[in-house]
Amino acid sequence: MTQALTPTLQVRAGAVVRKTRELPVPGRILCRPGDIVTPDAVVGRAELPGDLHLLRIPENLGIEPFEAVKGLKVDEGDVIAGGDLVCEHAGLFGLFRSRYHAPVGGAVEFVARRTGHVGVRLAPHAIELRAYVHGTVADIDPGKSVTIESRGAFIQGIFGVGGERYGAIRMLDGGPRTIVGPGKIPADASGQVLVGGTRPTLEALERAAEVGAAGMVVGSIDDYALTGYLGYDLGMAVTGHEDVPMTVIVTEGFGWLPLAERTHSLLRSLEGRAASINGATQVRAGAVRPEIIVAREETGASPAAGDRDPAAGLRIGAPVRIIRAPHFGVTAEVVALPADPQPIATGARTRVLNARLPNGDTVTVPRANVELL
Repeated sequence: MTQALTPTLQVRAGAVVRKTRELPVPGRILCRPGDIVTPDAVVGRAELPGDLHLLRIPENLGIEPFEAVKGLKVDEGDVIAGGDLVCEHAGLFGLFRSRYHAPVGGAVEFVARRTGHVGVRLAPHAIELRAYVHGTVADIDPGKSVTIESRGAFIQGIFGVGGERYGAIRMLDGGPRTIVGPGKIPADASGQVLVGGTRPTLEALERAAEVGAAGMVVGSIDDYALTGYLGYDLGMAVTGHEDVPMTVIVTEGFGWLPLAERTHSLLRSLEGRAASINGATQVRAGAVRPEIIVAREETGASPAAGDRDPAAGLRIGAPVRIIRAPHFGVTAEVVALPADPQPIATGARTRVLNARLPNGDTVTVPRANVELL
């Protein structure tokens, strides 16, 4: 075996990102290939059929189905409003009249003459599909989807909550190891993506949401703050649909892990630029990572000098993060890649690498226990 899969979270100053934006039902695509779009641009529209509401007239009036059908004031295809008279029953000798008024408005889709029930289709829901990223329309599938190509910085996190949002990047006071407390949150952060150090307190998350921040990017988070922010324990393997006022992206993990220096430096260099963020995470098959995309507005520019391509894989000098104890969360530099499997503490033989820790020590780590930075 000459190759080994090493998980990679991309942190790139220059990348080409293609996003396919798809309507949930057939509709209209409102752009053409070559168009320049901004994150809030509407690139597609569709109408999602409304719910079907069943009017149980016989049960409500206490009459037989044939009597309900006989007294109907509407027919299939009619459009009614809430409160309109739908059925009137004369009763015994016409002395006691009972009436049924529509509880909802919509189009009469069917009349079930055997049961006396009437189906009313509620008004459709309008859906607007937004571009999410700044870029160029690369391709469209008429009535279905649009693919947008964006060039710029691309950063992946390890976990996030909250969906798609965008705003200008703003660095919080302190470095990558600084704990984010409520005092770090500026009062004028509305619509901004805040980049802090690590381990935000619950009060800091609530304060950022209160002032209207679009998102927060931190190195790590603890379970207490996350649960308090969401209002419940998160037990699902898929996130991104939480009803939260602010998207939170964690780049390193849980507990106390500083924001990676490389990520912090890149985001600092982009301060003030508009970023598209998404906290959606899926940890099972077909893994989805939370992301931060900062597009360059100019076209045709080349990636930043020195930007590393994660496809290059493990190599001497590559930065890695160790993801197993006893050095969990520590960043290191690869100094050797032994070709043959080596024995490890468990007694197994596996492919390893030698890495230099920040304190200068060199350790031997199974290749499966690191991820590329």
